[in-house]
Amino acid sequence: MTPGANLNAYIQGTATVPILSLDEEKALGEALYYQDDLDSARRLVMAHLRFVVHIARSYNGYGLPLGDLIQEGNVGLMKAVRRFNPEKGVRLVSFAVHWIKAEIHEFILRNWRIVKIATTKSQRKLFFNLRSAKKQLQWLSADEAKAVAEDLGVEVKDVLEMEMRLSAHDSAFDAPDDDDEKATYAPALYLEDRGADPAERVENEDYEIDNNIRLGKAVKTLDQRSQDILQRRWLDDKKATLHQLADEYGISAERIRQLEKNAMKKVRAAMEA
Repeated sequence: MTPGANLNAYIQGTATVPILSLDEEKALGEALYYQDDLDSARRLVMAHLRFVVHIARSYNGYGLPLGDLIQEGNVGLMKAVRRFNPEKGVRLVSFAVHWIKAEIHEFILRNWRIVKIATTKSQRKLFFNLRSAKKQLQWLSADEAKAVAEDLGVEVKDVLEMEMRLSAHDSAFDAPDDDDEKATYAPALYLEDRGADPAERVENEDYEIDNNIRLGKAVKTLDQRSQDILQRRWLDDKKATLHQLADEYGISAERIRQLEKNAMKKVRAAMEA
């Protein structure tokens, strides 16, 4: 009774397990709920495996192996059996269907594409409903997108975004060697991180250190007033204004600007020498 071993034999085997009557299901449920009887849990699971197969088959259109979908559905069934309360007056199949679908949905979202296509509640709802809501294979018109959004209780922009995601395809990072056309647009050609080259990083760091050293030496060639003006206008975290410096030195703001400009010229000349 393992889907991966022989799927057809497994499906046929699930069909041979008798369906439980209401009284049998209630008795087994009570034994599990009150006495933690694992044999009752096993019998409840076995009797409902056929329903998992039925539900999993409805997701065949997503291109994933039916055996894997059944396995995930079985996980949901076991979770439902563990949480089943027979005193609620609900049949196990009605309770378990939500757990079965939840596990299958999560499996599909993890494996349908390399990158997870739906993460929010609205996106998940759209993913499993948009294709069936579309009346044709063409792109949705504005009126159709609005109708789908109202029907599913989401925003129109979410409908349009999910439609684009569903129409997209995964792309290999490295294009096949025998496909010259795809090789031109391979992500490996334009996603390269050139900053990760150790030689370039060392070279850039050395260049920056050298610049800082030469800048420091160039600034020291200036008179004290010019050094102070450059420091406070360009290097301090809190920059001083021309008028603030003018008030401190007792000269005009225009004169401070001239001193700053001349100091910059001297520093640049000293660094280029």
